[in-house]
Amino acid sequence: MTDRSKIKKEFKQTLTPMGIFQIKNKCNGKVFIGKAMNLLGIMRRHQFELKMGSHRNVDMQRDWQEMGEEQFSFEILDQLTPKEDPSYRHEDDLATLEDMWLEKLQPYGEKGYNKRKAQQ
Repeated sequence: MTDRSKIKKEFKQTLTPMGIFQIKNKCNGKVFIGKAMNLLGIMRRHQFELKMGSHRNVDMQRDWQEMGEEQFSFEILDQLTPKEDPSYRHEDDLATLEDMWLEKLQPYGEKGYNKRKAQQ
């Protein structure tokens, strides 16, 4: 096995699932949409922050405390297939995928916990 093919194989084996996730409030249907290079890690972090009462999204934190943990679900909506090239930057692909989900679900105001991004 050449060094290049060995590096590619190791790269593929070490990648964590990346893509788009959703935190959903089962009581009121509100959702939070986010992207991550490490889906499982980011979902655990959000859950930990909510449990500790330190989540930066004040509205979602308030609902978590009022309605309880059992009223929230954490789901992977979409996963990104990694490119063969270990130097490929997936961040742009993730941002585009996130924009597509935000456009589709419109998780703002009464429908969600996301804040609209400032227009460039």
